[in-house]
Amino acid sequence: MSSAPTKIPHLRWYIAILLCLASELNYFDRQALSVLAVQIQKDLGFSSVQYGQITSAFLLSYAVMYAVSGRIIDVVGTRRGYLYFVSAWSAAAMSHALARSVFGFQVARFALGAAEAAVIPGGVKAAAEWFPIRERALAVGIFNAGTALGSTLAVPIIGAIALSFGWQWAFVFAGALGFLWLPFWWWLYHKPEDHRWITEAERSLILGDRTAADEAGRPAVSTLLRMKETWGCVAARVLTDPITYFLQFWVPKYLQEERGISLAALAAIGWLPYAALAVGNVMSGAIPRYLVTRHAFSVNRARKLTTFTVSSAALLLFLALTRIDALVPYVSGLGLTGTSLAIICITGVMFCHGAWGNVILPAEVFPTRAVGTVTGIGGFLGSAMGFVTQLAIGYGVQHAGYAPIFLICSSAYLIAFLLVVVLIGELGRIRQVPSGA
Repeated sequence: MSSAPTKIPHLRWYIAILLCLASELNYFDRQALSVLAVQIQKDLGFSSVQYGQITSAFLLSYAVMYAVSGRIIDVVGTRRGYLYFVSAWSAAAMSHALARSVFGFQVARFALGAAEAAVIPGGVKAAAEWFPIRERALAVGIFNAGTALGSTLAVPIIGAIALSFGWQWAFVFAGALGFLWLPFWWWLYHKPEDHRWITEAERSLILGDRTAADEAGRPAVSTLLRMKETWGCVAARVLTDPITYFLQFWVPKYLQEERGISLAALAAIGWLPYAALAVGNVMSGAIPRYLVTRHAFSVNRARKLTTFTVSSAALLLFLALTRIDALVPYVSGLGLTGTSLAIICITGVMFCHGAWGNVILPAEVFPTRAVGTVTGIGGFLGSAMGFVTQLAIGYGVQHAGYAPIFLICSSAYLIAFLLVVVLIGELGRIRQVPSGA
């Protein structure tokens, strides 16, 4: 007679860590190019405009597949969907080592974008499957912290590998890590309804929070598009996702080209802003959860207070970056140079960007069966806007520098916040969505 399977207390938090590792690998792979961009530009001789074209190739496929992958995840399930997509993006990341031209990098980035698009829809859906509504913001924050953790680790690790073995081997190393993660995912991830290692108390906690809206069939996309809450989630992504890609793809270049930091110095200190982004991602859920549990705030009030506060701080920090050299005389007494002040401001911006929590919104508004699709729609349009802005950023940086880009970014967060208030309204209340084909 076989013994009963061992139960794992608090299993949902192990799931959150596994999801965090997936998003960490995803962003580690995509961040490798931005760390190596200046070195590759010197080797292959392409301009900032062409670099913008390379990053746009990533976002072109990323945008299309973001919408498609969200629906695929809803249909085939999170477990099987992640198996397919992580395998594909790991292979695509390794293929960068074969590129020898702008077109070669565009092909590799296009393949990477198509495969990596599933990470956010799948992760948000998994959080909705495994966490009660009051914990979803924190769960998504932990998962999303992996995106910044990947960027954080990529700077020193990719930089060190490139300096020691060449940039081609840095891409091979980055992609290979995903294949090491896959067995752990297949072994541990199952839905809480039928997971053999979950305790009955935890299963009841998770499933007891489900509503009739969660148990119905998948809603039609046309139904979701008629809901203003969908467009509130979409507006947040359209306004803030382009900033995500700007921070990912251009900050290392800014530090090297505008502030004179070498690749070796970037490997030593360039991880700091991305570490702040990781902390911000966790705080996007941790701060509201603290306000809810310790000060009896509603989910709606706690999330909106957090979002408004970091939106206002981001405005001031981006404005400071537009005039960084003019501010140096005011802080020179503190021993700060223009470069160190720029790093401090970028680090603050990264924290605020992570703490805004744009990817959390669908899980706080829609039933589990619709979260992947709504996240996919928002990601598709956010990435499409990112595709356009990457081309514009490449042109703008080459002809006018970074200050105009910082200025445009400064007000985006407050505008996004206002649209969330108007279009979504109350956060933390799951809407009723009719099922349909």
